This record gives sequence, C-alpha cells and structure tokens, in this order.
Amino acid sequence: MNEQRLQKFIANSGLMSRRKAEEAILEGRVEVNGQVITELGSKASFKDQITVDGSAIAKKVKRTTLALYKPPEVMTTKSDPQQRATVMHLLPKRFERLYPVGRLDYHSEGLILMTNDGDLAQRLMHPSQGILKRYRVRVKGMPSQQIMGKLKTKVVLEDGPGRFESIKILKPLPNDKSELEIEVSEGRQHFVRRMLYRVKHPVIRLKRVSIGPIQLGQLQRKQYRVLTSDEIEAIHAMS
Repeated sequence: MNEQRLQKFIANSGLMSRRKAEEAILEGRVEVNGQVITELGSKASFKDQITVDGSAIAKKVKRTTLALYKPPEVMTTKSDPQQRATVMHLLPKRFERLYPVGRLDYHSEGLILMTNDGDLAQRLMHPSQGILKRYRVRVKGMPSQQIMGKLKTKVVLEDGPGRFESIKILKPLPNDKSELEIEVSEGRQHFVRRMLYRVKHPVIRLKRVSIGPIQLGQLQRKQYRVLTSDEIEAIHAMS
C-alpha cells in the first residue's frame, strides 16, 4: 500500500515542514478519512483522504528546492504577525507552497533554501547531520589570535557553551572594523552574533554564503535559482 508516516505525507505536499506537520497532528488538526489523528506514529497511503485544518492536501507534488538571497530586514518565515516582509514576498506565486529551511535572522542576509521536499528539509535541519554553514561577517575591531582560539574552543553563552568550527580574518577594514569568515555546525538562534558579542566584537553585518554543499554564488539580493539535480544529490549524500 506504500504507507508512510503521516507527517511525511504532509511535509511532501509542500503545505508545511515536517516539524510543523508533527505539531498539527499533536494538536488534532489532521484527519485521515474523516478521523482525527493525534499519534505521530500513524501512517497513511496515497489512497487515504488527508486533511489539515479541514483542507485536503496534495499528495503528489513536484519537489522543488530554491536557493534564495534573503536581504536584511526580511523574515525567514511564511508569514509574520507584525506584518513585516517575509521570504514569501520575494518569490512568484507559483512557489507559495515552498517553505524556508532553518532560519536566518531578520537583520542578517544571504543564502536561504526554500523547498517542498520534506525529506530534504529534515536532512538539512536535523542536528545529527552537523551541516556546516559559512558566513562572511563584518565586526567591530579585529579579534586577536587568543580570541579566535577561544571562539574555536569554547565561549559560554546563556544557553550553554558554543564554538565555531573555523574562523579566519579575511581583511581589515577602515574605522576599526574587520571582515571574518566563520563556519558553524549548529543552529541556535542568533548564535554567531551572540558568540561575537560575548568576546566584545559585535557584528555589523552578517551574510551567509553557503549551507553544506550549496553556495550563494553570484546571486544578488532578492534573486533566486532552482537547485540542480547534482546539488540535491550532494545534500542527500551528506552523512
């Protein structure tokens, strides 16, 4: 019967991420053949009628993943209660069922992946994957070798210690600033900003330039491109 977990069906429809689908199930918002389902272990097949909040989901959709250059002051969400611009405002209507993978804070810019592929999103977001994300960061001052060593080993934050996988100085800048390249493997909120603030080198500008094997490349602000099959395969090959 080709059964699979209910949250996977919902995520692959492009309606929401797998995590959001799990929340919808637990909240009693999902029905299969008219019966409310609240167990995450529940399964369904393509023959089943699945609804979320009373609306039937599309069970067969073309999987699409985009690389998008998010400008500063844009939310990495489908909608915003404060009516701020979101990444959805940057895309044509035909991509309205895509959702952002992970986060990039409001004041930061750079690479965001948008997808309706629940399996791909799960692979990219699961902590066990330890996917490297690379940033170009402009900071106040220039970190000493001692500070850079500390950033690569242990900096104590309010939610536990953190470390950068790598950090290097790209160039000094006028007015007591410098540009750094930083790689991180975790996704705590505002992690890069909080780490640098703690060592007294606050961030002036933060730009994400890669997520795993996917590069921002030549994209400019608000531009996007569809990932190639080779790029998709490279993500699935990560372990």
